[in-house]
Amino acid sequence: MNQEDWKYKYELKELELNALLEITESINKNLPEESLYKIYNFTIRANLKLQKLALYVKDAKWECKVNFGTQNDFSKIPVDERFLKTGKESFINLANPDNPFSEFEKIIPVAHKNNLLALVFMRGFENLPGEKNDLNTNFIQTLSNFILVAIENKKLARKDLEQEALRKELEIARNVQQQLFPKELPCNEEICIYASYLPHQVVGGDYYDFIRIDEHQFMITIADVSGKGIPASLLMSNFQASLRALARQTNKFDSIVRELNYLTLNNSNGENFITFFAAIYNREQKYFKYVNAGHHPPFFYSPSTGMITLESGTTVLGILHPLPFLNIGKIRDIEDFVFLSFTDGLTETFNINDEQFGAKRVKKIFSESVDQPLDKLHASIIREVELFHGSNEFDDDITLFSCRVNKKK
Repeated sequence: MNQEDWKYKYELKELELNALLEITESINKNLPEESLYKIYNFTIRANLKLQKLALYVKDAKWECKVNFGTQNDFSKIPVDERFLKTGKESFINLANPDNPFSEFEKIIPVAHKNNLLALVFMRGFENLPGEKNDLNTNFIQTLSNFILVAIENKKLARKDLEQEALRKELEIARNVQQQLFPKELPCNEEICIYASYLPHQVVGGDYYDFIRIDEHQFMITIADVSGKGIPASLLMSNFQASLRALARQTNKFDSIVRELNYLTLNNSNGENFITFFAAIYNREQKYFKYVNAGHHPPFFYSPSTGMITLESGTTVLGILHPLPFLNIGKIRDIEDFVFLSFTDGLTETFNINDEQFGAKRVKKIFSESVDQPLDKLHASIIREVELFHGSNEFDDDITLFSCRVNKKK
């Protein structure tokens, strides 16, 4: 090798080193991915004088991120899937000259930890001796690997940040949701209220409550908001506050429901709705009145009524104003009863055969356990649904909310 060749080789190495240093500096500056692709484009074109190049990168799908010198616009051409199996640098030999990828001579796969990140399609060097082609090809592979691993790391870091933000959002939403539930529920010889809550990893919008109206009346309620996360939790939090305020202001059940519907629609802009069930029991006058707003009908048992479902009411809240209809259900002359309500996370639990747990199973367990203490009733239902779903994950939160009233002694 003569002195001129040594000099050329030295200058080429210096050029490659400077290109790597420039890209390293760009990566350290935490430039966006688009800027890194532009620097890659400039470096390849300015320093190596390639005739043609197309860089395909695997994101959600394969996309051409850098393209120059070609007759075809490869940003609009999907990658030929035959090339996805390329394991090493190789020549492109296509029998069909009309295939757009016949413009290129070589393909260089770029991988990291056995994961294919990109494909570099290229054609010839300008005015460079053939003996120097391999050297520059190796540099293209090194340069491509260097910048694409950096971009991949940026993607992973961004994904980690998104996951952390989601984790914090779920934590906030979970805390908001926990604040909705009453801290204590009465349980004595005359009245016992009991609740079970099985949280799912995704925050739902389940809510239950016991509201003492006066010495003779109390309200029990259960609700579920559509959607997940902080927006759903905040909507339900506003709903709870509104319900408690309205219950103190008026005993007109229909007025409370209509106002709740208006407030829900106003707060959610029609993007979420709430299924809602509420009942008021007057112990002195011995009546139980209720409204079911699109919620799964609770079960009710008393010696005088037998087993019934509570369906009278209206549509879900937060969709239509005014409500198209509103019926108040009323059961009279009852001194003792058992009431069981639940959210659809219970009935819509699936087993490995894609079958739903369903309301019939809940009703059967309730019928068989109606004389049991409420905690044992809940335990029976939870045991059955856990056996039913087996290795499947629960898709939603499950809430059970029940009430037993005994005759005055």
